[in-house]
Amino acid sequence: MLVVLFREKPQPREPLRLSPEYLPIHLPSERHALDQGATPMTVDRLSVAFRLALPEPTQNYEQDAEWCVIDDGSGWRELRFHNYRDIFRVPGLYEKLFHEILMCRSPPVVCHLLVEQLIRDKVDCSKMRVLDVGAGNGMVAEELRKRGIGKVVGLDIIDEAAEAAQRDRPGVYDDYLVVDLTKLGVEEAAEIVSDGFHALITVGALGFGDIPPEAFQVALDMICNDGLIAFTIRDDFLSENETSGFAALIRTLITAGGLKELRQVTYQHRLATTRQPVHYRAIVARKG
Repeated sequence: MLVVLFREKPQPREPLRLSPEYLPIHLPSERHALDQGATPMTVDRLSVAFRLALPEPTQNYEQDAEWCVIDDGSGWRELRFHNYRDIFRVPGLYEKLFHEILMCRSPPVVCHLLVEQLIRDKVDCSKMRVLDVGAGNGMVAEELRKRGIGKVVGLDIIDEAAEAAQRDRPGVYDDYLVVDLTKLGVEEAAEIVSDGFHALITVGALGFGDIPPEAFQVALDMICNDGLIAFTIRDDFLSENETSGFAALIRTLITAGGLKELRQVTYQHRLATTRQPVHYRAIVARKG
C-alpha cells in the first residue's frame, strides 16, 4: 500500500498547472484571477488529521470501483471513491485524495472553457447565474467565482454534499438545493427556475449513474434558450457502443438542434489508482 500521511492543517495550494500535452489552451493564473477582483477561496481554515492509503499501482480497478483506506483516529476503514456520502463527511479528504494525490484537473479546465466562451460572446460574467449540477463541496463554484461569475446555485442529490459545501466554502453558492432531478415535480421545477439560469455546468458527475441521462435532460430544461452548457464525460461514454445512454442523448440533442457544440477538448481528468491518466472530454455547447 502507498500510505500518504496528512496530519497537519493544510496550507493554501498553488493553482493547478495543466500540461499542454493534455490541454492545448492557456489557463489564466490565480494571480490574474485576483487582479480581476476575484476572492481566493481555500480550505486552509479546516483543521483535519487523517492517514490515507491507496492500493498498489499494479492493482487495476474500474473507475467506479476504485477505493482507498483511511484512518481518521477511529481505525482503518475502506472507502469507495464514489461513496461521496462518507468522503464528504471527512473535512479535506476530497481535496487531498482527488486533487492533490490523483491530480484532478477538471474544475479549472471546464470553468475556464465556459468563461472563455462567455468572454467570446461579450457577456458580462458578473451578471451570469449558473446552475452547478453534481455540485459536491463547491470546488467548481470556487473556480467560477475566481473567474468573475456573479451567481452560482448548487444542486446535488445528497445532503452530505450540501453540508460539506457550507463547511468548506461558506458563501460560494447563492443557494444550494438537495434534489433528485429524476423525481422532480412540476411545481418544484418551476420554483427552482423562477429566477432563470444562463448556464449549466456539471463536472466529473456524468456516466456512472451519479447523474443519469434523464437527470441531465431535466437540468438542461432548466436553462434558458441560447444558454451555455459545459460538462465533462469520460471518452468511452461518448462511443458508439456505450450503454449508459449519454452518447445517444448527446447525439440526439445535437441532431435535433437542442445543442450546438462550440468547443470540445480531450484532457487528463485525473490519475487512476494505477497512476495512469484517465482522459475525459470537456464540451461547451449552446442550448437551441
